Amino acid sequence: MFETVKALLAKQLRIPADQITLDSKIKDDLGADSISVLQLLMTIEEEHGIVIPDEELAAFNTVGDVVTYLDGQK
Repeated sequence: MFETVKALLAKQLRIPADQITLDSKIKDDLGADSISVLQLLMTIEEEHGIVIPDEELAAFNTVGDVVTYLDGQK
């Protein structure tokens, strides 16, 4: 799942994928804003047929947070 999230972030934020790690802070390190985060999560929801509750969004600070949540949904 990490590779999927990394590829989506790299494409959406227009940054090299090799800059993205599990410990990367989505907003602080990668420069994503709230809209970018929502777009990322909407794409993941569509591609994987899941719904991410709004209250979960606040807990997503790092790429690893997103990956851990998605792995738990499988």
